[in-house]
This record gives sequence, C-alpha cells and structure tokens, in this order.
Amino acid sequence: MALRKPATLGDTQVMASTIDLATLSLELASLEASARRGAARTLGAVPEAVPLLCDRLAVESALSVRSAIVTSLIRLKSERVVEGLLPFLRSEDTGLRNAVIEALQEMPSEVEPFVAELLADADSDVRIFAVNIVSLLPHPSTPLWLTQVVAEDEHVNVCAAAVEGLAEIGTEHAIPALEALPGRFPDVPFIAFAVSAVIRRIRGL
Repeated sequence: MALRKPATLGDTQVMASTIDLATLSLELASLEASARRGAARTLGAVPEAVPLLCDRLAVESALSVRSAIVTSLIRLKSERVVEGLLPFLRSEDTGLRNAVIEALQEMPSEVEPFVAELLADADSDVRIFAVNIVSLLPHPSTPLWLTQVVAEDEHVNVCAAAVEGLAEIGTEHAIPALEALPGRFPDVPFIAFAVSAVIRRIRGL
C-alpha cells in the first residue's frame, strides 16, 4: 500500500484557498443579494477572482452587489482588471458603463497601456468614453493624450469631449491643436466657441 505524502503547510494553505474560492464562487451566484454582496466584498482580497468578478458584473442586476463588485475590482487593480472591464464600455446599460468608467479612472498606471488602443477604437462612442476616462485620469500624459485627440480624431463629438477635458487640464502645448480645430469642423459653430473659451482659460485671460 502506497504511503500518503503528509500535507505541508503550503499544501494546506493552497487547499484552503481553493476551497474558499470555490465556496465564494457559489455564493456569488446565490439567489440572495446579501450573499452575493458579501462574496463580492471578500473576493476583493483574491487576485485570482478577477475573471469571476467580471463575469458576475456582466449579469448582476442588484445595484448594491454591482457596487461591491466594482469596489473589489478597484482594490485588485491590475492590467488584468482593466482588460476585464474594458468590454463594458460597449454596454447599453448606462449605469454599468459609468461605474466602469469611474473604476478605470482609479487605475491610471494600469490603464496607460490601453489608452492608445482605446482612443483609436473604430466606435466613436467608445472613443468618447475613452476621452472621459482619460480626462479625469491622474496621469502626467493626460494633457498630451487629449491634445492628440483634438489634433487627429475625425469625429466632432470625440473632439468636443477632448476640448472639455482640456478646459480643466490643458497647457500651452494644446493651443495649436485647439486653434486648428474650428477649421476642421467649420459647420459646427459651438466648436469655435468652446475652443475660444478653453484657450482663454489656458492663457489665464
């Protein structure tokens, strides 16, 4: 009869972690919102739970549970979390989309590798949401990203969102791109007005 290898402390910890994750996974799918909410909060300390939390976020209807999931994902912030949240920018659920935008704004370093791709997305709505994220992202490159949008994006609403962002954080570097913008959209009068206001604010006038 083969002898059974004694469990080491490390083996016990791994087993306990596996059991906890399995149990919490079941609780996250409970019919009781309180159980789902409790599981979501606990999983905020388990990095391996990121896919589980994102999958649940996609179907969760209770706002309190959704909030707990988003809070836990912010606690676990990583590029993996960002990858899990970005698909929600295409959601038709405005509340969910806004919650995700706010969550991503809490992860400047983790979001940075995805900014270029987001600002080049084929969907102008996604680009607008990306600008909304970037505008409040506490990152030193934020003014440069918004200036690039103003200089290059072909959709007036995307550019308008970037102009709005530059109203708060724009620098002298943005002025040439801003001054050129009304000429790119001559049939949209509000662009010239918005640009003029932003340039005055940047110059302290």
